[in-house]
Amino acid sequence: MWGPRFLQQLVFAAEPTPSGGRKILICLFQRGAVDGLSMVVPYGDKDYYAARSEIAIPQPTPKATAEGVLDLDGFFGFHPDMAALLPVYKTGHLALIQACGSPSSTRSHFDAQDFMECGVANDKSIRSGWLNRTLLACPEDRAKLTSFQAVAMTTMLPRSLQGDHEALAIPDLKMFGVRDTSELGRGVTSGFEGMYEGAVDRVLHGTGKEAFDAIAALNAADPTKYSPQNGAQYPTSAFGRSLMQIAQMIKANLGIEVAFAEIGGWDTHVNQGGAAGQLANRFTEFSKGLAALYHDLGDRMADVVILTMSEFGRTVRQNGNRGTDHGHATCFMVMGGPVRGGKVYGKWPGLAREQLYEGRDLALTTDYRDVFAEIAQKHLGARNLQKIFPGFKLDPNRYHRLVRA
Repeated sequence: MWGPRFLQQLVFAAEPTPSGGRKILICLFQRGAVDGLSMVVPYGDKDYYAARSEIAIPQPTPKATAEGVLDLDGFFGFHPDMAALLPVYKTGHLALIQACGSPSSTRSHFDAQDFMECGVANDKSIRSGWLNRTLLACPEDRAKLTSFQAVAMTTMLPRSLQGDHEALAIPDLKMFGVRDTSELGRGVTSGFEGMYEGAVDRVLHGTGKEAFDAIAALNAADPTKYSPQNGAQYPTSAFGRSLMQIAQMIKANLGIEVAFAEIGGWDTHVNQGGAAGQLANRFTEFSKGLAALYHDLGDRMADVVILTMSEFGRTVRQNGNRGTDHGHATCFMVMGGPVRGGKVYGKWPGLAREQLYEGRDLALTTDYRDVFAEIAQKHLGARNLQKIFPGFKLDPNRYHRLVRA
């Protein structure tokens, strides 16, 4: 009655089954250029407070209020609205990489995101994504292919997953196969299916039809039966829903190896706020979503690495609108069971004017490709990394040893 067994698993994924040790990478893109200096605050650098008189986060002193920095190591601390991730950091499953990003000097969101997703610095001739090429560089996985090996919880397939390897874009499991018994409803549904099927070969290289049929059957069985485990509470937002559905598909053993999701709202030019405000609200949603995913997957996190990224950071000095403008380096995060966490990685360049990139931005000390390459190689088992990151001189000596092989 329910169709293939994996559909039953997907619907009733509340009871996890063994994953067989398949390594999984979940990539989360913070689109809009997150202010890494507010996310992971360098409160031990006096120049941080000199540059941000109205938006700086108070130091974690004994007299600090609930709005103070959450200390991590005596120099760096979480924004108070990142509190949901503090226990994960303390258990050693969350690593932070400050002064990380692309060496590209562009301040264009579009170009910087495109370059990062393609795994390059300034090369517009590369059109495929680094995640797609990573999957192609894992030959032992070719025998375990499923339609769900690479999934993006987005409307359109992100640049990261575009290329010769097949991948799916699924904005919401509940969007597919929902049936309306009325004559009008049947007409709308069949029209949607027709449009989708027509785009499958052009966009998803022929695998989308199989996945569409699978998800249609899934929805006939009502995927809302899924309940997160271990007390996990996802934000009631598109981002929270994406993470919950990623967990649902991982637990169903569909063969996911790479999953992708995104969250916007980081372009804080005006009224950014400090311990409270619009940026703090984004941190609340972001951190609670990641914490829920971590707790929901439970023991499965032993095989999962979550990687966060953003195209660039924000200016060190606040602007005249109590916000920050497009900057350079920012903060990346790596979370999971294999992660050597409980530490802030990367050489801190300092925030004195003479230490800044172009006299205004946090300088880069970790090229994002060194982070991506280490995870691709050490976690997913990718080979021939030069094809994944063309034009970049790879050197394992630059790895931070973020993950255990």
